[in-house]
Amino acid sequence: MSENAKSLGIGDKIMIQMQDVNKWYGQFHVLKDINLTVRQGERIVLCGPSGSGKSTTIRCINRLEEHQKGNIVVDDVELNGDLKNIEAIRREVGMVFQHFNLFPHLTVLENCTLAPIWVRKLPKKEAEEVAMHYLKRVRIPDQAHKYPGQLSGGQQQRVAIARALCMKPKIMLFDEPTSALDPEMVKEVLDTMIGLAQDGMTMLCVTHEMGFARTVANRVIFMDKGEIVEQAPPDQFFDNPQNERTKLFLGQILH
Repeated sequence: MSENAKSLGIGDKIMIQMQDVNKWYGQFHVLKDINLTVRQGERIVLCGPSGSGKSTTIRCINRLEEHQKGNIVVDDVELNGDLKNIEAIRREVGMVFQHFNLFPHLTVLENCTLAPIWVRKLPKKEAEEVAMHYLKRVRIPDQAHKYPGQLSGGQQQRVAIARALCMKPKIMLFDEPTSALDPEMVKEVLDTMIGLAQDGMTMLCVTHEMGFARTVANRVIFMDKGEIVEQAPPDQFFDNPQNERTKLFLGQILH
């Protein structure tokens, strides 16, 4: 572990290890020999063209997608067919989706307390205190008793982040969390995520927001056709990409 990494708040502990991970949808080889090591406190942005395997990679980390070959270990637990292992990992890994996936018939507060009460077995009062803490953290405590349909898209996504945080996860996965939002709502969600990063949360984020990648990431990973093509610290990635495919991609999205 370099002194520079330690100064950025990155720990020695390996939180995610993917070794030679492969996945197919029928004949389509969607992930090809993915190797990725993520340390505690690292903030990683995955980018690349549509269909490059970014979302599938992070969805394999909590078994929303099943890999067919290779090994994935999350917080010292191997991700295999064992349901106990899958449940153990999902307790420690928060996930925020492109579409907020809130329960429309539950209030914001009820959305946030559901998993802590059922999975963590927290008493209702304690779960509500935790939920209000995180709703304050994402700057919408005043919306606690509203229903998702009464909120803007940006507010709903912040509720989704608060809901994930209520489980006190060790790792947060974000799957294009701003791509379904109107442009004026993107900033409020990104600001929330920047705050999380500053708190030292281990984060993997699939996003097209390159400004966010520059600001927050310790490492940017470029994927194309199911492979990790290039990975580097943001300054090097954006200012001096090595691979021709990376250069082409950045040329298209930054100009």
